[in-house]
Amino acid sequence: MSSNQRKKLIGLLLVFFVCLGSLSTPFQSFASFPEELRLFTGQQASLQLTMPVSAQVTVNNPEIVKVNGSTKHSFQVDLHNPISLESYKAGQAEMKLKLFGKIPLKTVKVNVVPDLKVIPGGHTIGVKLKSAGVLVVGHHLVTIADDKKISPGEDAKIQLGDLIVKINGKPLTDVSKVSELVAAAGENKKPLTLTITRNNEMIELQVQPSYDVVDKTYRLGLYIRDSAAGVGTLTFYAPDQGVYGALGHVITDMDTQTPITVGSGEIVHSNVTSISKSQNGEPGEKRAQFSKESKVLGNIEKNTSFGIFGKMGELPDHGLTKEALPVAFAEEVKEGPAQIYTVVNGQKVEKFDIEVIHVAKQDFPATKGMVIKITDPRLLEKTGGIVQGMSGSPIIQNGKVIGAVTHVFVNDPSSGYGCFIEWMLQDAGIMLRPAPTTITELKAS
Repeated sequence: MSSNQRKKLIGLLLVFFVCLGSLSTPFQSFASFPEELRLFTGQQASLQLTMPVSAQVTVNNPEIVKVNGSTKHSFQVDLHNPISLESYKAGQAEMKLKLFGKIPLKTVKVNVVPDLKVIPGGHTIGVKLKSAGVLVVGHHLVTIADDKKISPGEDAKIQLGDLIVKINGKPLTDVSKVSELVAAAGENKKPLTLTITRNNEMIELQVQPSYDVVDKTYRLGLYIRDSAAGVGTLTFYAPDQGVYGALGHVITDMDTQTPITVGSGEIVHSNVTSISKSQNGEPGEKRAQFSKESKVLGNIEKNTSFGIFGKMGELPDHGLTKEALPVAFAEEVKEGPAQIYTVVNGQKVEKFDIEVIHVAKQDFPATKGMVIKITDPRLLEKTGGIVQGMSGSPIIQNGKVIGAVTHVFVNDPSSGYGCFIEWMLQDAGIMLRPAPTTITELKAS
């Protein structure tokens, strides 16, 4: 055998043993061993390296995290057995593993956050939202002569989705006030100064109202709206903080598809009267009723990528449980069986089986955290899968609240997306928020 052949053979053998080693249990355990771990106070975790050796473990803050039940800063552990961690109070700790007490093997940073439990919802709610200004949803032509039509607003470069927050320097909170201001400016032949929010920037534009010879009144040539209403599902109620979260996705204006900036709003009791079943290519919907006499459950303070949030004094009636459940971090969610809480008739919250079929790795807030599939025969028979109005239905797995239903797959309504509960809790202001979120679309479920 020549020298080159021997080198090739040795190389192939090395590649073989490396591949073989990568498939071994110790190697896979080492590769999956976390560098950072998050725990709630009182929560336990188990880590395993499955290595037939002992190591020196050092914990800088054993009063925050105990390893194998010990309060010592440093001691020996058998790496063939699982390493147990138990958190005792909020804070940060670091665990270091060294072979023979000298060779660094692994370092794990442990962040312990205060224990948090919420009551899962599932209740159908009516949503009444008023924007923080007047939203421009369209342009129209004003007839200023028999053969001439213009849109003063469009000519002034006012765009769809613009939010008019002031007119002539005065805050604008009611769409009914606009016609009075337009008429006065038109009669005085003076332009209106509009303060507009566009793409998170504040700009000022001037527009001169034009007299419509057909309607006999002054107009801006704009279609405007200041409110929205609809039906959704309550995701959670946090009794200690007195706050709620619902929907799981942002509310957008139906014409401009821009997120609605909250001026004020409220959620009320709602009653499901019927359901239009989902079919391939055509998502169904919950049909529900709510009126001015419906009991106000809470206010609306935020409309974010992960739903609506506000204050709520108590859990609504007709819930499945009044027991607060622990919540799961995003990395705790696993593929496998789960349940959703939702209403399919009247106001009664019921539990239905689903399957989490895919979990996205998300270290920071992002939508579409998991793909879910409805497996409950009764829910499939009743709704055909996920329907509009079901968004916000809490997802429960292994006794923990893990997320909420958000979107339906149009071509397979038995499946859809869910978001992680962690991101909703951050937007509700009851968990630390590491990063800003992205925007998603309303027209889903």
